[in-house]
Amino acid sequence: MTEIIAHSIAGLNSLPMEKRLACIHAIVPPALCERFGIGGGFTDSDGRSLLKWVGEPGRSTVEISIFHDHAADDPLMYFHLADTMNMQIHVLLAIINDPDSPRFDVDRMPDGSPTEFGIFKRNIEAEKLAFEAGLAPGQIRRGLRALRGAVESFESFITQLGHSLYFVEPLQYHNAAVFERYGFAYQQGRRWMQSLNTRFSLGGDLLSKLDGSTLFRQPQAALSIRGRSWAIHDGILGEPFTGVTMYKRVGQHAGITTFVNGVW
Repeated sequence: MTEIIAHSIAGLNSLPMEKRLACIHAIVPPALCERFGIGGGFTDSDGRSLLKWVGEPGRSTVEISIFHDHAADDPLMYFHLADTMNMQIHVLLAIINDPDSPRFDVDRMPDGSPTEFGIFKRNIEAEKLAFEAGLAPGQIRRGLRALRGAVESFESFITQLGHSLYFVEPLQYHNAAVFERYGFAYQQGRRWMQSLNTRFSLGGDLLSKLDGSTLFRQPQAALSIRGRSWAIHDGILGEPFTGVTMYKRVGQHAGITTFVNGVW
């Protein structure tokens, strides 16, 4: 039986670091640990830390950054986690980067000010380069195609905290569509996702807006998850992508698909 060393993010923040490490190590898929040489102590061969922990004892939020190299600017994996009002675990943001891939500065303006991944401000030139490189909105680097292993590992972490489900906040359309494929269900936003599929389908009002007026609004965008997500990010809806919350039961697949036959 798995030992429960904390039941919440607040409890995890209050633990001694060695106990936190034992729990957090479950988050990293074994394949990534092996590929990047990440050990249980989250240090490199010279004893330098590969982990950044931003969370005070008793606080209900934490930001966890795991690096492949001590000197790396961007984390290999990043998690922003919080306790919900009823003490469930809520993933506010999760990122997996390929550290060997090119970086696109969609997260910051030319003057260095943050864009919050394009949510509040947009570095259009960086976004164009990211789009042409095959990335989705908000991605600063290519991913590692490790989401399946990451979900399995995160569920191991959730189990260590004594939970059988957790919540996620998809920031973009493509996040929600991909989460569906890995077994997530909707707490809220399913009808909106279904309506977006209708609006991007034959006879839908969004098709006429895919008029090529910007790089992100090409007619073929309606046929793919990534294309739709860029068009939405580009403001085609006239409103931001918000109000979607999903959840995953450990070891279960919800079987929900709002974009049937949609390709990446």
